[in-house]
Amino acid sequence: MIKSQRWFVVALLFLAGVINYLDRAALSIAAPLIQKDLNFSHAQMGVVFSSFFIGYALFNFVGGLASDKVGAKRVFGTAMGVWSVFCGATALASGIGSLIVLRVLFGMGEGPFSSSTSKMVNNWFPRREVASAIGVISSGTPLGGALAGPVVGFMAVQFGWRWAFVAIMLFGLAWLVLWSLTTTEHPHQQTRITPAELDLIRAGQTDEPAFVHAGGSEQGKPGLGHFLRKPIILATAFAFFSYNYVLFFFLSWFPSYLTDAHHLSLHDMSIATVIPWLLGSIGLAAGGFISDLILRITGKPLLSRKLVLGTCLGAAALCVALAGRVSSMQGAVALMSVSIFFLYATGAVYWAVIQDTVPREHVGGVGGFVHLLANLAGVIGPAVTGFIVEATHGAYGSAFVLAGAIAVLGAVCSLIWVREPRAGTLTVERAW
Repeated sequence: MIKSQRWFVVALLFLAGVINYLDRAALSIAAPLIQKDLNFSHAQMGVVFSSFFIGYALFNFVGGLASDKVGAKRVFGTAMGVWSVFCGATALASGIGSLIVLRVLFGMGEGPFSSSTSKMVNNWFPRREVASAIGVISSGTPLGGALAGPVVGFMAVQFGWRWAFVAIMLFGLAWLVLWSLTTTEHPHQQTRITPAELDLIRAGQTDEPAFVHAGGSEQGKPGLGHFLRKPIILATAFAFFSYNYVLFFFLSWFPSYLTDAHHLSLHDMSIATVIPWLLGSIGLAAGGFISDLILRITGKPLLSRKLVLGTCLGAAALCVALAGRVSSMQGAVALMSVSIFFLYATGAVYWAVIQDTVPREHVGGVGGFVHLLANLAGVIGPAVTGFIVEATHGAYGSAFVLAGAIAVLGAVCSLIWVREPRAGTLTVERAW
């Protein structure tokens, strides 16, 4: 597989995903030490967690637009450089104000990650492999989260939490050199690609959607704003929001929950958090392949996306709601692990829906818009959780239930609105 140039691009983006979540999860792993060192309350720590998503959500959209305009390779490389530098700069934080500023800037750097990834896949892959490619790439992010526990935990204990952030910055800068030297924006620019693979990619990209505007009077293809208002796009964005609410609840607060409610040491907590991330990595890769398999069987792209979204989001909702109600640490970790598996099984599908319904020239912009709305969950969720824990004197049960309820709403939303267009609306025809 790696001999294929398109899958080599996937391998690099997979590795970038590992680094992305290694960097992002570092704060939650080091949070107990940071809270103690900088004298933060739970509410203050929740605000710090949420501040990342202010910059992140905004640059989801900016990064997507830029990927359409100047190219995904350039945007992705710039993003990696920016987020790596500001991850390392976290070591300079001296109080809540400076840490919030650094986290906002760090979030701005990470913002273009998913939309520019989607654009690269759109450039490099035939349509029938889109969900599979995004699933493999995305499976690197929970693997990075899994590595963050032992890697950051060890470095923080041995050398202090500040040096841990400096060390992981170097991984991103090393990757950036490799990306710059080996990757091109489009397949035809790559000198190492074989004629057979180039023909396969081109043939698989000739099945672009045929767009028919309501009434049929509009000249040319619809603009970006037309797609941003579509119910299927807004429904996908809300389902993605519910996915992110659960994910960022887990990413930001589950390590602290294990230390607060179950009294795990930093060492034991960092090991326990590996299990959900590993299952999540499997779920992400599997979800994309399963969705593409259903597509090949049924010939209906949106049905294949809907089935995975509705089923897996519902299962994730049930497990996360129950995770906060069990009394044992083992039960909480087991339920959260299953929840993250099902949650991540939907991770590639949101992007596949966009690629199934949006023309190539707007994939970056629409993807960035959906990702922006989805990541408002990161602005809201961690802060809300912090205030819930503060108000309930350290109890996390209500926060788990709230995360599950939001995931249920996302599942229902996807089942209702992710569907083939009706007559008189935007139609999508593909030669599957």
